[in-house]
Amino acid sequence: MSQPHLVTAAPVAGPLSRTRTHLIRRLVRYAERLPTAVTALGLFAVARIGGMVAVALAARRSGQDTFQLLGGSWDSRWYTGIAEHGYGRTLHFEPGVVHSDLAFFPLYPGLVRALTEVLPLAAAAAGLLISWLAAAAAAWGMYAIGLRLRGRATATFLVLLWGLLPHSVVLSMAYTEPVLTAFAAWSLYAVLSGRWLWAGSLAALAGLSRPNGFAVAAAVGAAAAYELWPRRGRLSLRQWAGVLLAPLGWGGYVLWVGWRRGDPLGGYFAVQRGWGSRFDFAAGNLEFVRHLLADGDRLVFPVTLVLVAAAVLLFGLLAADRAPLPLLVYSGVLLLVAVGGSGFFESKPRFLLPAFPLLLPLAAALARTAKARPVHATLVVTALAGLSLGYGAYLVTLARIPL
Repeated sequence: MSQPHLVTAAPVAGPLSRTRTHLIRRLVRYAERLPTAVTALGLFAVARIGGMVAVALAARRSGQDTFQLLGGSWDSRWYTGIAEHGYGRTLHFEPGVVHSDLAFFPLYPGLVRALTEVLPLAAAAAGLLISWLAAAAAAWGMYAIGLRLRGRATATFLVLLWGLLPHSVVLSMAYTEPVLTAFAAWSLYAVLSGRWLWAGSLAALAGLSRPNGFAVAAAVGAAAAYELWPRRGRLSLRQWAGVLLAPLGWGGYVLWVGWRRGDPLGGYFAVQRGWGSRFDFAAGNLEFVRHLLADGDRLVFPVTLVLVAAAVLLFGLLAADRAPLPLLVYSGVLLLVAVGGSGFFESKPRFLLPAFPLLLPLAAALARTAKARPVHATLVVTALAGLSLGYGAYLVTLARIPL
């Protein structure tokens, strides 16, 4: 009598095994992309280190302290003050001009305070470390977006151009633009790749970083609204969660300031008016441009005018290239706030630093040029580097005007 055959069933992969396999595959994909990402980040680091060296040389020549210039200039002092003592500082100037530290959003000073609690660092040093790390994270995020949309060459030039903007010296200072840009870049990448919970969470953190951080939430909301039409008004639970999470950071802080000042909806905007910042549909900016053209002024102001005009042109090119809707909305909101808001005209290029998608058309053009005429691309990058290093050092050491 023959023995029955024993049939051994193949093991069925459980949820844990499938998750492990998925993670391994994702790590492999990241590892394959790492060399090109490292190249882009290396070029960015060279650009920013060069900028700091230029500031150090200019500071030494003018008898100033480089660390103080990078870690304790203008808004940096407000942020470190909040980190060390909390909110509550107000300076009164002429009637109607009241500078309250409530104008500054809490995430960056909170990070500075947390870092000084665990490391033996002064607040200014902690602020610089956070800004430098955030700038690197932002560069990596925009590289990931550029790689997804246009390929490695464009992604690399996108990162390099961002590091060589005329106001990119701010990325080496204790300012909040690198933090906002880092959260914005990865939130936008999450939207483009369909990770809605990540997109909403990172957008909420971006909203806690700066007053114009709500641009990220607007991009997440616009992307979800665009999804409604083909799905006949239906979104997944993750999409709804991402959309609802996105504005919580910005909205929560604005409401908290309003509650603290006894006017929940208008209190924060009253604080901004005390600083001379309001949205007046560009009326204040047009008056300043009239003064600039009629009377002339120091170098910073005409350069600012040129840079803001260039940003408007770049937005037109980005739209003409049919960039993804989230990138258009995010850049458009940042540009609208910069152009339509009054006050601190000289700071508008800094406000536009997080609007990195505006550089995509230039990065794509440079990638094509580098392939066909590498010498031409090299000359363009060299000229941009000279402008960035020289003008950045001038802004920090000689201009003596708020950044």
